[in-house]
Amino acid sequence: MATYKSDIEIAQSVEMQPITEVAKTAGIDDKYLEQYGKYKAKVDLKLLNDVKKPDGKLVLVTAITPTPAGEGKTTTTIGLADGLRKTGKNVMVALREPSLGPVFGIKGGAAGGGYAQVVPMEDINLHFTGDFHAIGAANNLLAAMLDNHIQQGNSLGIDPKRITWKRCVDMNDRQLRFVVDGLGGRVNGTPREDGFDITVASEIMAVFCLSSSISDLKARLSRIIVGYTYDDKPVTAGDLKAVGAMAALLKDALKPNLVQTLEHTPALVHGGPFANIAHGCNSVLATRLALKLGDYAVTEAGFGADLGAEKFLDIKCRMAGLTPSAVVIVATVRALKMHGGLAKTELGSENLVALEKGLPNLLRHVSNIKNVYGLPSVVAVNRFPTDTDAEVALVIEKCKELGVNVVLSDVWAKGGEGGKELAREVVRLCEEEIPHFTFSYEDGLSLEDKIKAVVTKVYGGVGINIMPNAKKELAKLTELGFGNMPVCIAKTQYSFSDNPALLGAPEGFTVTVKNVKVSAGAGFVVVLTGDIMTMPGLPKSPAAERIDVDDNGVITGLF
Repeated sequence: MATYKSDIEIAQSVEMQPITEVAKTAGIDDKYLEQYGKYKAKVDLKLLNDVKKPDGKLVLVTAITPTPAGEGKTTTTIGLADGLRKTGKNVMVALREPSLGPVFGIKGGAAGGGYAQVVPMEDINLHFTGDFHAIGAANNLLAAMLDNHIQQGNSLGIDPKRITWKRCVDMNDRQLRFVVDGLGGRVNGTPREDGFDITVASEIMAVFCLSSSISDLKARLSRIIVGYTYDDKPVTAGDLKAVGAMAALLKDALKPNLVQTLEHTPALVHGGPFANIAHGCNSVLATRLALKLGDYAVTEAGFGADLGAEKFLDIKCRMAGLTPSAVVIVATVRALKMHGGLAKTELGSENLVALEKGLPNLLRHVSNIKNVYGLPSVVAVNRFPTDTDAEVALVIEKCKELGVNVVLSDVWAKGGEGGKELAREVVRLCEEEIPHFTFSYEDGLSLEDKIKAVVTKVYGGVGINIMPNAKKELAKLTELGFGNMPVCIAKTQYSFSDNPALLGAPEGFTVTVKNVKVSAGAGFVVVLTGDIMTMPGLPKSPAAERIDVDDNGVITGLF
């Protein structure tokens, strides 16, 4: 049986270029670099205004509905960028930064895999340049100032029972979901129920990812609603005079981080999967910088296309004025067979019946990108040794019926060389096909109609069921002037529906809206369906148990 190096062993075996050399490849002058050691740097935001080159082509990588069998979206994103560079293209890749909670919990790392990774992978997966710590500090400063305001006389009349702002920490810790604090007498604050989110689920993360400048950051921070007064008026971070200090904490974090792939392609790693709603994309600033520097900017969005790509297109592109030139939809035969009803242990042998049963999942994602959003697309199939020619042929046949090409990708094993065919198809799409980009809903619709549009057009459902409390909140948010905002729907990543057990491409279902809340700073209304966690817990055997460091500082156990 073949033995394979782990991701971290591969990453540690490759000699990195000094970040100054990577910057030269990207066309970044030394004066815009703020180095964090030899292999990491932040890029001064002045560069965005100083580069006079027209924007490059934006390529979005997304995927089918995820399964335990895996899809390899980040790996494909990185391998595609390396493949584009191998075919002579000027390319930048822009990725989100991994969160410590999942790294120590279930993932063990998230910087690509095999021979398609960004490095230094240990740094990227751990503290990196401290951005997430800055986001957590800004979040918790606002929480401290809010409770201090109540302690010092509460001149704004904030109702302690109606505080919506939570503290956060960059770690999965279910113990902190619901807490009571301020106990032990008046000197210790006002006793109240409280709770923590994981840092990447905080509104500060969303504000950070969507801000286009320091001034835009401050404007968004000022609009954050932290709670309500006794007479039902919203209270903002601006009301608490917290904005300047929060922005000061975030000033350096807002600058995108420059690293490299294993093949020395320049990579920007910045921002994270905010609000636990599977946006899973880098910041607007990093995307814009990648477009300024590269002729092609390759980026990704989290989970399946119904979650990450929908939010990328309906929220990020709407706010930032971006239009992708091409979309890559990543799939594996193994995952499609799971959608067809097979267990993970049954994926090693040919099963065309299960594959055909699972294929509608891929086809719905393809149809959404093509017909709902009007964007050119290609399906990238990560081929495994157990995939048979007949299985691959079936995927190609069904996609061709929708007018979409399928390319086999082998970037995990071969890096950029295994991504050249995909790169050539992406270039063809960018050069020969014109995007007719439309959103799944227009700004002028009501919040309810926006939710309904996503459910019926993107998920394939027949409608929505809004719980009474959510109905009341939608009316209130509309009254407060938030009805024109996009909707950010939080639902399970494992199904098009809000029921994780409904695999493939279910039909005839309704989605239950349990609650809604406004992220006024970020600029969207969060719609909660099903059981969505903003503070996950660790599994029975967390990845942390297998992570270690030796006397030479060499880390093991990340994967």
